[in-house]
Amino acid sequence: MGGIVRKTEHDKDAAEALRRNLLLRREQARARRDAGLPTPAQVAKTVADGAAREQPNMGVMPDHWIRKMAQENGMISPFEDRLHREGVVSYGLSSYGYDARCSTEFKIFTNIDSAVVDPKAFSEKSFVDRSSDVCVIPPNSFALARTVEYFKIPDDVLVICLGKSTYARCGIIVNVTPLEPGWEGHVTLEFSNTTPLPARIYANEGVAQFIFLKGDSPCEVTYRSRSGKYMSQTGVTLPRL
Repeated sequence: MGGIVRKTEHDKDAAEALRRNLLLRREQARARRDAGLPTPAQVAKTVADGAAREQPNMGVMPDHWIRKMAQENGMISPFEDRLHREGVVSYGLSSYGYDARCSTEFKIFTNIDSAVVDPKAFSEKSFVDRSSDVCVIPPNSFALARTVEYFKIPDDVLVICLGKSTYARCGIIVNVTPLEPGWEGHVTLEFSNTTPLPARIYANEGVAQFIFLKGDSPCEVTYRSRSGKYMSQTGVTLPRL
């Protein structure tokens, strides 16, 4: 019985301490309100909002921004302001990107000389040049091409490229590295045929979607200012050192 009494008294003391603590908090909140001071919750929200504003913001740019930059600043030329889909692999302006076309200029990889592929000393003899509306890539091989469009990337924009699903579903992979702020030129495209069969690429039709990411401010060093080796490239451009 003695233990039960002591426990009951302890519970009463704990309940009384909790009641006093709640009363104290209410008095403190009332005093802050009367003095015009922010509540702890308001302070926490202000700090969180400030931190969010200080973090870099890089958003995906929509169709109307892409159209304006292309028409007023020459960001994409030639520019198609709508998506063309009738009887072709789609190309032109999409909701949050631009589906670019490849030109009729192709370099098809061949290994007739059993050469080593060396990015520091790449030989043009490893390619066969073709100019055609259709490029046939041998099994398990690749080809280089270029976009019809010439791009001029703003200093506060980074562009990433994703292959078209139409080609991806056929085992044809399109690879393009990011277009850096300040870069301009034709984009060199790489098509990998991962299948054991020949694969076709269609010129003047869509091959890849370019997505524009805009930063909250221009970068300090652009591709142009550091004299990047692929600046203002035209045509299909091979590796440079």
